[in-house]
Amino acid sequence: MFIDPHIHMSSRTTDDYQRMRESGIVAVIEPAFWLGQPRTNIGSFQDYFSSLVGWERFRAAQFGIKHYCTIGLNSKEANNEALAEQVMELLPLYACKEGVVAIGEIGYDDMTPAEDKYFRLQLELAKELNMLVMIHTPHRDKKAGTGRSMDVCIEHGLAPSQVIVDHNNEETVEEVLERGFWAAFTIYPHTKMGNARMVEIVRHYGTNRIIVDSSADWGVSDPLAVPKTAQLMLERGISPEDVRAVCYQNALAAYSQSGQIKESHWLNPQPIDQRQTFNDNSVLRGQEPLIETSREYALIE
Repeated sequence: MFIDPHIHMSSRTTDDYQRMRESGIVAVIEPAFWLGQPRTNIGSFQDYFSSLVGWERFRAAQFGIKHYCTIGLNSKEANNEALAEQVMELLPLYACKEGVVAIGEIGYDDMTPAEDKYFRLQLELAKELNMLVMIHTPHRDKKAGTGRSMDVCIEHGLAPSQVIVDHNNEETVEEVLERGFWAAFTIYPHTKMGNARMVEIVRHYGTNRIIVDSSADWGVSDPLAVPKTAQLMLERGISPEDVRAVCYQNALAAYSQSGQIKESHWLNPQPIDQRQTFNDNSVLRGQEPLIETSREYALIE
């Protein structure tokens, strides 16, 4: 079994859900993200957040996958301050919804003053609500931006154990681990962290607080990055116990602190019934619905 703790399923297809289930993915976490183009009004955010806690949870369940999410103002969108102010008023309405496991993904993009302002405001919201935080580290000047992100979290009184720092690489991993934060790695086909490099990270640093995810989105990315990386690790001599830690157990340990995600959710799942609808909408387009009488997963140690 695998967990993909960072994947943008709103931009993926039902075929992806089917392939993910066949590959052993039992649960996903979908961080609030940007559209690829700027949102222009608060209604766009409201509808998007509603889909993360509503339709997307239903859609995933129709293919046997538990869906959770994080809610936040993405760093890239924080630079539109007039709109960002409105989003900050909206966030508390969604942060406490069922299935929301953290405030995120938040942090820095270009490390502008506006990004810093709304990063800090969201850290304060997380602290007020006693919630976890998912950090987006910047694509440019990543090492400095990652260090600054952790500094700001500490400054605002968050315990490192409550913060998952994502999009790590060889430059950042050592500091993140030494400071007690969770270190997550995005596995992309050609950029960020490839799965062969991920094998060497685990070989060098071990498995403590290391998490593998796909961050698959509307760009060139792979929703099967977690199981594929797990397979490569096994082929290259990483033990099954270590593979399970970084591709399943650590994500569960980190995000179960939210109280929203539990292993029993997929070990004792509700049977799939694709006759069900959400606001009168079905995932089917004329296909014969899948109707299960029972379903269970065996926990493999």
